[in-house]
Amino acid sequence: MQNISVIGSGTMGNGIAHVFAQNGYKVSLIDINQAALDRALATIAKNLDRMVAKEKITAEDKASTLANISTHTDIAGGVKYAELVIEAATENKDLKFKIFGDMDVYAPAGCILASNTSSISITELAAQTNRPDKVIGMHFMNPVPVMLLVEIINGYNTSKEVTAIIDDLSRKIGKVPAMANDYPGFIANRILMPMINEAIWTLHEGVGEVTEIDTVMKLGMAHPMGPLQLADFIGLDVCLAILHVLHDGFGNPKYAPCPLLVNMVNAGKKGVKSGEGFYSWTHGTKELVVSDSFL
Repeated sequence: MQNISVIGSGTMGNGIAHVFAQNGYKVSLIDINQAALDRALATIAKNLDRMVAKEKITAEDKASTLANISTHTDIAGGVKYAELVIEAATENKDLKFKIFGDMDVYAPAGCILASNTSSISITELAAQTNRPDKVIGMHFMNPVPVMLLVEIINGYNTSKEVTAIIDDLSRKIGKVPAMANDYPGFIANRILMPMINEAIWTLHEGVGEVTEIDTVMKLGMAHPMGPLQLADFIGLDVCLAILHVLHDGFGNPKYAPCPLLVNMVNAGKKGVKSGEGFYSWTHGTKELVVSDSFL
């Protein structure tokens, strides 16, 4: 396997493209917006520059990585020679359904179709295609070039052969695969999102303030960052969407999103991406500044 296509050039898509290209794979990065593709290439180049400065790679490595990436604004051209297509579009079920239908039409018959989804059913995505045995989840962690984990999700019809191929491929690009079956939230978000939601409830009910909640989890539980800071990085809208998937999928009230989270998303406070969540991200420093809403 040498030809990889990645659909979606946002944070996750450009990170996935970066990792495969750096490991010698030919990558077709696909997005309907050329400006988004240009930003993605600039981000990849900037991240590679940082690695060169830290002497993790050479200038020649950077050049070869960028040379391995081509950009496309249409799926048909971008997946024409693909052996694996990874969808990394916005976490929207209808959009992903359409993309998987298009991937199935335009990708070669033997091509494996994967999704970077963090919560949407792989079995449902596979049902949009005529090759459900070749559909699998590859849930990378953000930032992709840094984080070692890739959660591999088997749909109901995913073949053992495809699972073995993706497991081996993940190791070849320096990742550590963890296998999961296709149930709401898989492993990562079934455990993570209730914790984040409970942290928001703890704030909502006045048990502790933003910095206290995060400090307890960092210093008491050895987490690298607190759950509220992590929620800001993930995107509060994404957290809310995943909690809805868990709540709808299991019908258990323990997964119901905290009203504070719902209100924040409705008010446009989505975390880092909007400049404000539990913390303010517009101050231009590395120090955490609690949002005015919680002072």
